[in-house]
Amino acid sequence: MPDYVRPALASQVFYDSTGAVIDYGNRWRGESPPEETYSVLTNPQRFEPIHAVADALIEHLATKYAVEVSEDVAFADDLLRQREEALRAVRVVPVDRNEAPLTFVFTSFPGVVLHAGLLHDFPFPDCGCDACDETAETAASELEELSLTIAADGMKEWVNPKSFLSVGYEISSADGTKRRRGETGHGKDLFVRMQAAGEELKKLPDGWQPWSLRA
Repeated sequence: MPDYVRPALASQVFYDSTGAVIDYGNRWRGESPPEETYSVLTNPQRFEPIHAVADALIEHLATKYAVEVSEDVAFADDLLRQREEALRAVRVVPVDRNEAPLTFVFTSFPGVVLHAGLLHDFPFPDCGCDACDETAETAASELEELSLTIAADGMKEWVNPKSFLSVGYEISSADGTKRRRGETGHGKDLFVRMQAAGEELKKLPDGWQPWSLRA
């Protein structure tokens, strides 16, 4: 099975008010960003190539693994926090229900939010503001790493037994080179969903399993 290959990303050049090229990804060179750059977003179109990367990932996953792929913008409801700017949503659901489903939600930001398993949303870019200085390339790398690691090695997620308003996850590669872990609190409006997910996750004591390869 051929390895995943990132599609070529379109070259983009952006200029500041003085006409100088904005070197996104290297603007602050290890220094703290200027205070005025926080919560400011310029040239969000620089993230548009992430849509092409998500499409390539979906195609790769559908070719390599035993999954079912379906598209409907209504699948954006999989996200814990709804996003009115959803343009498309694609579910990639393993045939084996012990393997974590993924939903790719394409937003008009532009960007992609990956819903993994039952309880976790991962936005790409993570923020997009000028202070964070993210690029399409860095966001694409993170999206690729996360989705491919879940497919190859599975993931764990849980509802805090002391509170149905706190959920956590752990995603680790088999070789130990990639690892993400976190826990997040949610509002009472998600209590019912947290409770139902907690019951489902009890059926997965070892977590979501690696995806089965397509025959």
